[in-house]
Amino acid sequence: MVLKNRLKELRARDGLNQTELAKLAGISRQSVSLLERGEYTPSVVIALTIAKIFKEPVESVFRIEEDEE
Repeated sequence: MVLKNRLKELRARDGLNQTELAKLAGISRQSVSLLERGEYTPSVVIALTIAKIFKEPVESVFRIEEDEE
């Protein structure tokens, strides 16, 4: 299974850059970049915090997909 997200789309919608989102979420800009590329799985606290920033349900920001084979 692979964790996918809509961070880049939601950042664009809300006019945030990676640094601004990172500051709001209490994480590094590098973590935001890794999240967007799917190279980092956030903790539950980080995922919920990011969803709250975007005023979206966590399931709307993050989703699990089956591996493509």
